[in-house]
Amino acid sequence: MTLKACLNGDRSRADHPAVPVTPAELAEGAHSAASAGAEAVHFHPRGQDERESLAWRDIQPAVAAVRERCPGLPLGVATREEIVPDLPTRLSLLSEWETGPDFASVNWHEEGAEQVAELLLKRGIGIEAGLFTPAAARKFLTWQGPIVRVLVEALPGISPGDDGISAARAILGELPDTFDLVVHGENEWAWPVLEWARGERYGLRAGFEDMLAGPGGKQVRSIGELVDFMRGKR
Repeated sequence: MTLKACLNGDRSRADHPAVPVTPAELAEGAHSAASAGAEAVHFHPRGQDERESLAWRDIQPAVAAVRERCPGLPLGVATREEIVPDLPTRLSLLSEWETGPDFASVNWHEEGAEQVAELLLKRGIGIEAGLFTPAAARKFLTWQGPIVRVLVEALPGISPGDDGISAARAILGELPDTFDLVVHGENEWAWPVLEWARGERYGLRAGFEDMLAGPGGKQVRSIGELVDFMRGKR
């Protein structure tokens, strides 16, 4: 059962003062998560303007800082289309990546997901397949490339369903039981989905990308505290 921390997503310090943005902050966030028991981390590197970036000049220092602070901790980054909506431009930026992240998330509902995944594999970077919907799961199953794991992602307003658990179940219903799975929700669905997934023995994910407080709105000061809640330690 993989325990994963998502350090920042598209959040900013305006959302929570502990959201990590700079390479040094990402490194400390990863260390906080790993110290609490996270076995892998995922984060969204930023440029000088603190906006999400796919440029290697921004990816490399973030990855290097986390790697130095947390040697041996598997780490991954985002490739979501909202960062660079134009597919040819996104592919061009990804083609400049060098060996760095262990894996990158690829959202299978996005145009060109297969191209993004295949390009990353050529760069020596593993794939996490992000599945927001049952349709995305069916599309993913037509692809034959290797993956690190599947992320079953229940997002309010995007994943079909009246609640996060039913949304996650609908996606899982399309998948064989052969994948390493991490199941998580976001915002108001985050903790209900996480607590259900923990009972089902799926892999779990927690961090400021998914939630800004602990269960029941409990305030937290760090990503490590969210990982503690994820593990049922608080």
